[in-house]
Amino acid sequence: MPISAEQVKELRAATGAGILDCRNALEKAGGDLDKAVDILREKGLAQAAKRSDRETLEGYLELYSHGDGRVGVMVEVNSETDFVARSEAFRNFAHEIALQVAAAAPRYIHTEDIPPQVLTEFVEDEREIARRRILEEGKPEAIADRIVEGRLEKFKNEVCLMRQTYIRDENITVKDLLHQTIASVGENIVIRRFVRWEVGEDTSP
Repeated sequence: MPISAEQVKELRAATGAGILDCRNALEKAGGDLDKAVDILREKGLAQAAKRSDRETLEGYLELYSHGDGRVGVMVEVNSETDFVARSEAFRNFAHEIALQVAAAAPRYIHTEDIPPQVLTEFVEDEREIARRRILEEGKPEAIADRIVEGRLEKFKNEVCLMRQTYIRDENITVKDLLHQTIASVGENIVIRRFVRWEVGEDTSP
């Protein structure tokens, strides 16, 4: 079926992918927008994997103030070239990550950034809570481990930036957004670090 310019425009707005990529995805999907989005996401994942080992020595610092100055965020996002670092798509992505950090307050970028001691303490606390709950409800103690495993995954989703649901689209994660942007700009992109401050918060260890 013929693909209209309006369909391409709609898909570009939804994914940020290039015109040719959008048209090809729509043709493969038979004009189905949702299927075309899935095709582009899969392509983004593949392209991101190919580019993940490239050096990222250029980049941009995004500064963001939220809530009339009550929350402040600084994010460093890196790219392979200064050309991409100065592009609108790249800087929009950096801004979106700053918004995400301000709104969702992640503590780490990746799961592997969580200190082992934090995970150990969390699991021990949750196991004790689970055991008390199932004893009260008269359920088999063996299900405690499954409860703790589920709580641990939820905890990781909450505190790790890459695993968080993207604030503008509950159907994708920040990691998905990163891969879409990599596919769009054609370079490896790395979220290097972030800092989040909130007025009155306790910053002691």
